Amino acid sequence: MSVPYKPAGYTSVAPYLAVDGAAKLVDFLVTVFGAEKLRSYAAEGGRLHHAEVRIDDTVVMLADSPDGSPAGASHVHVYVKDVDATFKKAIAAGATSVQEPIKKDDSDKRGGFRDPVGITWWVGQQVE
Repeated sequence: MSVPYKPAGYTSVAPYLAVDGAAKLVDFLVTVFGAEKLRSYAAEGGRLHHAEVRIDDTVVMLADSPDGSPAGASHVHVYVKDVDATFKKAIAAGATSVQEPIKKDDSDKRGGFRDPVGITWWVGQQVE
């Protein structure tokens, strides 16, 4: 019997976020998106060497930036069932507004916020 090339239920591509405050980000994702915690591996000094959460059908991987390496500025887009409610949850959980959800020239209503560790999240909901 051979071992599958990826864990069951994982997509082939996953965002990987290097941040300063990975444990804080995991908690934020659970609060805002209802993320499910999957795997987590601690590093020295209470930092996270690697962590994974599932948001809807996608696994997001993250870790504290290695010593001496700057955390990367990242943007992530997530489709959600209620863009306004998700945006409000994010702000209540400590995010700062980048753009309140609005409908522009495409079929989505979309807004953005920056989480407490500096990642910009764009949330969208198809409305037409």
